[in-house]
Amino acid sequence: MPALPEPISATPPASRPRPSIRALTILALVAVVIYGLDQVAKYLITHHMTVDQVVSVLGNIVQFHLVKNPGAAFSLGSGTTWIFAIIATAVAVFIIAFAHRIYSVGWAVLFGLLLGGNLGNLTDRLFREPGFGVGHVVDFVQVIGFPAIFNVADSAIVASMGLFIILTIRGVRLDGKRAPAKVSDAVAENAQTTEAS
Repeated sequence: MPALPEPISATPPASRPRPSIRALTILALVAVVIYGLDQVAKYLITHHMTVDQVVSVLGNIVQFHLVKNPGAAFSLGSGTTWIFAIIATAVAVFIIAFAHRIYSVGWAVLFGLLLGGNLGNLTDRLFREPGFGVGHVVDFVQVIGFPAIFNVADSAIVASMGLFIILTIRGVRLDGKRAPAKVSDAVAENAQTTEAS
């Protein structure tokens, strides 16, 4: 008697997990708030101050000093502004395309800070003088002892890098779970447990 064929499994193939609405919402809200604060601050500064004007905020510790930066941080690459515009556009597209994989609130805040700050400076490079793609970024915050003048967008980007370090040290993954402890840590923990017993 011929062998009967094996029954076809009725179990459906594993489906992709649904994006986290909470994480996406947090990312979007943080990005919108940072972008809005950055653009409003730049609007007020450029309409009430002239280039190189200095206004004291906290004595000599914090000042508003309006400059227009044609390059990156510390005015590096001032002759290649269009390259920074392309890079910033690529970063924004990557974050938006990658966002559906984020489930952690911490990582959502991180990417929201990065996206909002990135879009803030990208807007300057695209739409400010001297022209599309080569616009100068408006910087205005000067802190004593810090070698560069920056803006709200720069602050958000730096904050995202700090949060990245914290999340990485704590072992928080994109899905919100903690990364498994290293083998050496597990061995040390077992040794301590054995000594205690």
